[in-house]
Amino acid sequence: MARAAAARPADTPPPLPLLPKRRGIELALLAGAVLISVCGYLVVGLARGHALPGGAVRYGAGLAGLALLAHLAVRFRAPYADPLLLPTAVLLNGLGLVLIFRLDLDTPADHAAPTQLMWSTVGVGLFIAVVVLLRDHRVLQRYAYVCAALALLLMAAPILFPAINGAKIWIRIAGFSIQPGEFAKVLISVFFAAYLAANRSALAHTGRRMGRLRLPTGRVLGPIVAIWLISVAVLVLERDLGTSLLFFGIFVVLLYVATGRTGWIAVGLILAGVGAAAVGTLEPHVHSRVEDWQHPFAGIAAGRGPGQLAQSLFAFAAGGMLGTGLGQGHSYLIGFAMKSDFILATYGEELGLAGLTALFLLYALLVARGYRAALGLRDPFGSLLAVGLAALPALQVFVIAGGVTGLIPLTGMAMPFLAQGGSSVVTNWIIIALLLRISDRARTPRPEGSGLGSGLGRAAGNGAGSRSGVVSGSRSGAGAGTSSGSSGSSSGSPGSPGSPEKSLVAQDGGSDAGFGARSWVVGFLKPTRSQTPPRSQARSRNQPPTAPPPASADDAASPEAGR
Repeated sequence: MARAAAARPADTPPPLPLLPKRRGIELALLAGAVLISVCGYLVVGLARGHALPGGAVRYGAGLAGLALLAHLAVRFRAPYADPLLLPTAVLLNGLGLVLIFRLDLDTPADHAAPTQLMWSTVGVGLFIAVVVLLRDHRVLQRYAYVCAALALLLMAAPILFPAINGAKIWIRIAGFSIQPGEFAKVLISVFFAAYLAANRSALAHTGRRMGRLRLPTGRVLGPIVAIWLISVAVLVLERDLGTSLLFFGIFVVLLYVATGRTGWIAVGLILAGVGAAAVGTLEPHVHSRVEDWQHPFAGIAAGRGPGQLAQSLFAFAAGGMLGTGLGQGHSYLIGFAMKSDFILATYGEELGLAGLTALFLLYALLVARGYRAALGLRDPFGSLLAVGLAALPALQVFVIAGGVTGLIPLTGMAMPFLAQGGSSVVTNWIIIALLLRISDRARTPRPEGSGLGSGLGRAAGNGAGSRSGVVSGSRSGAGAGTSSGSSGSSSGSPGSPGSPEKSLVAQDGGSDAGFGARSWVVGFLKPTRSQTPPRSQARSRNQPPTAPPPASADDAASPEAGR
């Protein structure tokens, strides 16, 4: 024992403790989410018919079965995934089904709850397929341009079909309708994350400086800007300004996270304001929505009665602090969009400000857990993809809630999991599956000596845009692909390129090295500029390469991964 202790280096970190899988906690939370949804279904039936609804057992069994199947897929295929993502999604989906069932009682000729439950089943099926078949999220990085091409095709397809409610965003064939833009937002997020991860160092440290902002070269920024401009132009032609605003927001958020420069936020806000003013002035459909936003009660003054936005504001005012109760509101006065764009008004009227606060906290929890998964990863593509996927519902909730409350003009988007829409609920389940797969990768314990702190042959690979050296996860958050370590440690170490037991990092181009959790925490929450070493410390070309520093405790494990 004494010889073994003496042979072990003093700076070798202790073995990592096994992280709890927390699948039991997930199952308990799923049971609570299903119970809350079933109780809401029963309350609606009692409030409207003074009797239990006939389909309560069928509805509860269907929702519980879907939740159990999703849980089993996560338990066996992603055992270390975040235990809060799936219960939050099930609760939001269940509340959406309750609200749609409640609104069906006011529209006997249009029952949308059974169709929404069917689409939820399809969404959970695709969720299970993604969790089971996609074993490593980094596989998506290889198909970045394929995802971009598919996204453009999906966005351009509705141009050939007639407009519905002033926008060309639907494809309807033989009674079957689909909204391709919902699927395109996931594909475009994959492309943005892959391209920015591959060119992160060039975007952050090269280009021409204008004041405090460094503009990257056109060769680096050109392809991603071209893809974004084409997608936005297609969406403007289709009058789908909500999705174009969503794409622009994702573009700016990922560009900021990839470069760590706050100037991009200011540039994004300025461009968004200029573009919104131009489109709102030149496009008649958008201009009418701007007029309704500026004068929501103009219809009442002109004797035409209140419009949709005015009815929505009346619904929020009637709800007060605790609401009128499920099934006891008057949301049918809003009109045709009460199950889609304005379903939040029904929620606010019948559950009040307290219910709205709880709903927004659920969305905030969903987004926060996605960001937590991004902070626990070491490969830049996975981190950027998690941030982009988590930002999608965040931006959607802001745009929709701002529109129905009169904060910003209406854009015509679907509230995630809550509003009626098959394409929307299916896409949201795919987003949850990808976030679960990423969080499982972030929380999975890494074996001792996996080579994260030692010299790897390809340090940053496709992730940091550098083909030589090892980038250690520094505490300053700025060392992204700038250090130049040796090509490998001893050939017998598990993480070295010459070892027969190559780590997944080395096999996949080293995308798992170079971004410690602390560097991402500091870089994301408080961006810092890179620090160039002085010339006196620069290594001469003729000087032989030195051995890489030993792995520290910070490189051995991600402090964010166990939370």
